[in-house]
Amino acid sequence: MSQITVIGTGYVGLVTGACFSDLGNNVICLDIDEKRISDLNHGIMPIFEPGLEEIVERSHKAGRLQFTVNYPQHGSSHHYCG
Repeated sequence: MSQITVIGTGYVGLVTGACFSDLGNNVICLDIDEKRISDLNHGIMPIFEPGLEEIVERSHKAGRLQFTVNYPQHGSSHHYCG
């Protein structure tokens, strides 16, 4: 599967990242809001969308969904969206 970085963890970015990871892709969600990233890493959701919390929890536990404030350095095989 693909390596994807999603920029932003709001209504669009978090849902996009969660769905890509639920399909089996490895996803890094990047945001400048340190509290939001910390909350997501502790299972605290910043928004509500039906079913989103379960998808995020499942993918995060499986290691397919990560949250960070640090811009990852990847090669050309990595996809970015934001």
